[in-house]
Amino acid sequence: MNNRKKRSDVTARTRTAGARSPAERLEPGRAPSRPRGLQAREPSRVVGGAVRFVSALLTLCLVGMLVVSGAGLAVYHQYESPGPLESPRRIVIPTGEGRIAIAERLEREGIITNRWTFVGGLMLQSLFGDKKRPELRAGEYELAQGASMRQVMETLSEGKSILYKVTMPEGLTSQQIVERLKSDESLSGELTSIPAEGTLLPDTYLFAKGTSRPEIIERMQAEMRKLLADLWEKRSPDLPLRTPEEAVTFASIVEKETGQAEERPRVASVFYNRLKKGMRLQSDPTIIYGIVGGEGSLGRGITRSDIDTKTPYNTYQINGLPPGPIANPGRAALEATFAPAQTNDLYFVADGTGGHSFSETLKQHNAAVQKWREVEKQAKVRKDANSGKPLINSESDPDVAPIPGSSDEAAPAPPAKVAPVKTVAPKADKSASTAATTPENKPKAAP
Repeated sequence: MNNRKKRSDVTARTRTAGARSPAERLEPGRAPSRPRGLQAREPSRVVGGAVRFVSALLTLCLVGMLVVSGAGLAVYHQYESPGPLESPRRIVIPTGEGRIAIAERLEREGIITNRWTFVGGLMLQSLFGDKKRPELRAGEYELAQGASMRQVMETLSEGKSILYKVTMPEGLTSQQIVERLKSDESLSGELTSIPAEGTLLPDTYLFAKGTSRPEIIERMQAEMRKLLADLWEKRSPDLPLRTPEEAVTFASIVEKETGQAEERPRVASVFYNRLKKGMRLQSDPTIIYGIVGGEGSLGRGITRSDIDTKTPYNTYQINGLPPGPIANPGRAALEATFAPAQTNDLYFVADGTGGHSFSETLKQHNAAVQKWREVEKQAKVRKDANSGKPLINSESDPDVAPIPGSSDEAAPAPPAKVAPVKTVAPKADKSASTAATTPENKPKAAP
């Protein structure tokens, strides 16, 4: 090893000494040759290929990120820019439509410029927005002029739809409620059956356009169950009612007997007092329901033969409560059922003002009946005078129904012929702001 080094040094000195010019002296000497004992190594092909693949992959990812970022910025810009609406517009999104179908509808109706941009914006909102996976809801919406795609998405996803309302007056039968829901064109879906009587709570219900009719029925049933459970828990222990179902039946009779909310606790008191004494309720609305059922109205006055008709609901013919409700009572009637007035009243009769006159004894009641007959007679005279027709002697009219007599032998029986028994349209047909008069303007006689 030392000999080789010495020879190299000698060679270098010889070359320097024999140089012909300064430049030649500056030329570096030849590098020493590879030691003989070591083999030359070729670069690894596997490692080189892996390096090139990783480099290409990183370059591709970088290019892809730049492309996606650019596309995302373009989508975001279009998503946030004002839309093409030149004036406010209403749009209805049907139930069951998916995102793409809704985007197509929005583009078709000129609310957005590109359906795929809208869908892309929804995806970006799902990935990076504060609210994950915004769901577009069915309904009718009011969109502002120039609404951007983001504003459209927020309106549809937050459910800020235009609300409609359906009002069900107290005292409607379930059949009448179903008929009203079927006639409302803002609702959808079919009702294939009529709910049980007394299971629906009359009220005003808000809904989005396209809401199904069965959904409204379910809401009415849920509200009735909730109210009834609350009132039943707070009931007085001395009420002669065994079950919540009996309470609904009782309340339905109270509901149909008067259209004035302030009278309902006193009407409930009359019927409770009768039940406690073992007297028949003798409620005219039960006669009507026993004859026509859910149709709600006879379309005429009650006759003597109607009173004598034996049905499971006719409380002139049966003791106690009928087998089920005769209508769907409202909140006030139910509250009156569970909190009746504390009175000794056993009778009531229309007083001509839309209300009733209440009495504790049959003597007082008969006097109130006479006053009512005078009011009715004067009303008939005015009606006949205004119509220009000759006056009709009601006592000679064969269709007039007599007032039911008292079964109390000590009490005087009313005359056999009186003015016709008057009935008005079902209380449910009255306007929401005007209380109707009692459906049956007829004295309540002793059993």
